[in-house]
Amino acid sequence: MPPLFLPSSSSALFLLLLLLLTLQTLTSISLSQPQALRSPEKCGNFSVSFPFQLSSSSSAAAFRLSCENSSTLFLHINHQSYRIIEFFTDGLLVDFPSSPSCRQFNDLRSFPFSANQFFSISFENVIGLYDCEDSSLCKFGCETNDLFGCDGREEDETSGGDIGCCYPLSDHSAWRVGDDFSVFSRYGCRGFSSWLVPRGTNRGKRGVKLEWAIPRNSPEAICDREARTVNATAIEGSVRCVCRDGFVGDGFLHGTGCLKSCYKDGKELYGDKCKIKKHNGKKLTVLAGVLAPLFILGSLLALFCLLKRPVTSHKDQQFDISTTTTTTNSVSFRKGYNKTRLFTYRELEEATKGFQDSQKLTQGKTGTIYSGNLTNGTRVIVHKVLCENQIEFMEISSQIDHLSAVLHRNLARIIGFCMDIGYNPLVVYEYPVNGSLGDRLRLGLDWCKRVNIVAEVAGLLALLQYENYPPILHTNISSGNIFLDEDFQAKVTGFGLQRKQRIDTSMYDFAVLLLEIVTGLKQREETVTQALQKIRSGKLEEIVDPSMYFHEQPVAFREQIGLVADIATRCVLFGGDGKFGMVDAARELLQIAGNNGGGGCDKKRDGIEETFSNSSLLQMISMSPDSIYLPKT
Repeated sequence: MPPLFLPSSSSALFLLLLLLLTLQTLTSISLSQPQALRSPEKCGNFSVSFPFQLSSSSSAAAFRLSCENSSTLFLHINHQSYRIIEFFTDGLLVDFPSSPSCRQFNDLRSFPFSANQFFSISFENVIGLYDCEDSSLCKFGCETNDLFGCDGREEDETSGGDIGCCYPLSDHSAWRVGDDFSVFSRYGCRGFSSWLVPRGTNRGKRGVKLEWAIPRNSPEAICDREARTVNATAIEGSVRCVCRDGFVGDGFLHGTGCLKSCYKDGKELYGDKCKIKKHNGKKLTVLAGVLAPLFILGSLLALFCLLKRPVTSHKDQQFDISTTTTTTNSVSFRKGYNKTRLFTYRELEEATKGFQDSQKLTQGKTGTIYSGNLTNGTRVIVHKVLCENQIEFMEISSQIDHLSAVLHRNLARIIGFCMDIGYNPLVVYEYPVNGSLGDRLRLGLDWCKRVNIVAEVAGLLALLQYENYPPILHTNISSGNIFLDEDFQAKVTGFGLQRKQRIDTSMYDFAVLLLEIVTGLKQREETVTQALQKIRSGKLEEIVDPSMYFHEQPVAFREQIGLVADIATRCVLFGGDGKFGMVDAARELLQIAGNNGGGGCDKKRDGIEETFSNSSLLQMISMSPDSIYLPKT
C-alpha cells in the first residue's frame, strides 16, 4: 500500500503560529527615540527636579522657586523667602530668612509651617535655644555634635559662639512633628539657631531642613509604574514617589519618572545604556520590510513540504535511547559536570592588565580579587589566592577541585583556575552584571533586597559548612566577595582554600556583613563596637543607612531591621563558643526574608521559603532545588 500523504497537524499548527507571531513582531518594531532623563532646570550649581520648578514654569505655586543673579535659589512660603542651601531626596536645607549678616540666634516665628500641607520642619534638625527660662528643655549630650556657625567656626564657648540650650527635635518631648519653632516660646526662649545633623553622623550643617511632600489626593502625587509611594514623616496626608531599586529618576508620573539603571565597569548607567544591544529604529524598519516577505515565502514552502511528507505508523517509529535525557523533580545530572578550564598564568595576567591596582576589587585574608577580561571579551573575577609553600599549593589545588564540584544558585560559577608552579593559585569566577554588594550599597539598595541577599548567603554558608565533607569554610565573607546578578541574587566568591585556615571566624565576619547591610557603611573594628553599643542601648535608628529613610519604612520593615541587627549582635557574642552558629543565623534570616512576599517587596524567590526546622539542615537545602554536591566518579 502506498504511503499516505497527510499533514502532521501539530507541526503544521506550530508553523502557522510561528508565522503569525513573527509577523506581529516585525510589524510592532518601535521607532521610539532612546530613553534619557530629561534635563532639569538649572540655577547656578543647582539642578531643579520635580516637583520643584522655576517661576517661569507652570507648576503648583507651593513648589515654585526663584533664581536670582543666575546663581541663588529661593523658596517662598507664606510671603517669606528662604535661600536654598542644599537639596535632598526628602527635603531641602534652607537658610534663616531676613539674615543678611551672620546672626547667632533667629526669631522663633520665622518658620510658620504648622498648617502647611507641602512643607514641614524635619526632626533631623538640632537647635540651640537662647535665654530660655526653663532649663529642663536642654538635653544632655546634644552639644557633643559638631555644630558650625555661619562663619564656618565650631560653635562653643572658646570660639565665643555658645549654642545655649541644645535640643534635638528627634527627642519629641517639647517639639512634635508638625510643630514650628514658636512652641519653644512656652519655655521662655527668645531665639534659636539650627543645624541639620543627618542620621548616623554627629556633624551639623547650619540651616533648617524642611521636609517636602505632595497631598495624597493631588494629581501631581501620581507615581511612575516603577516607583513606590512613601508617606511623609512630618506632613500628615502627604506623600512622595521613590523609584524602585534598579531605577533612577524623581519617581513622579508628571516628572522624569523612573528609568532602568545598571552597573557596568564601575559606573552607574541608565536607560538605553543598560540594553545589551542598540539598534537604529529606521534600520530595523527597513530590515523588517525585507525579511517579512522572505519569511512568508519560506514558511509557505516549508508547509508545502510538510504536507507532502508520508505518514508512518507507530510500528515504524524508533527511539534512540542514547539521546534521551533523564531528569528528577528538582535536580538534573550530566556527565562531565566539572568542565572547568585550565588557564595559564600569562592568560590571566593579561586579562587583569598585569594585576594592576586599577583592576583590584577587594583584598582580604584569603587573597586579592581582581576584575578581568578574557581574550573573547568575557568579563571575569580572578581571585589570587594567598599561598606560602608547596604543601599549601597542593592543598589549595584539592580544595579548588572540591569547590568546583558544588553547584548552587548562590555560589558564583567557577569558570576555571590556574596552578602554574611558581605563581599564586588563581581561581576564575563568572562576573555577575550588578557588581559587588559593597558597590551596590554605596549606590543605594532597598531593604527587601538587602535581607534577601544576606539570607541567601547565610543559607549557602550553612550548606557548605555542615553538608559537605570535608566542610568548606569561607573564612573571609564580606560585601566585596558577594556579587549580584541581574535579579540581585547573591553570588559568593573569594573562598579561603588553605586547610590551615580551619579556625572558624565566619560568625564574626558575618556579623560585620549584617552591620554593613543595616548601616550602609564599610565596618572596621572600632565602628563595629560603636554600632553594637548603639543597638544594645536602643538607638538603632541612629546607625541605620540614611538612604533607607528608617522612619519612612513600614513598621514591619523597621522591625526586621531590628531583628537583623540583633542577629549581628548574637553572632559576635555567642558565635565564638558555638552557642549561635551559621545554621541558626540562616534559619532566622530565611524566615525574615520569607515573610517579605508582600508589603512592597517583589515576589518571594524560589530559594526563600519557610520550611526550615531544627531537626535537619536538609530541609533548608531543599529550598534550593539546583543545589547539590556531586561526588566524583
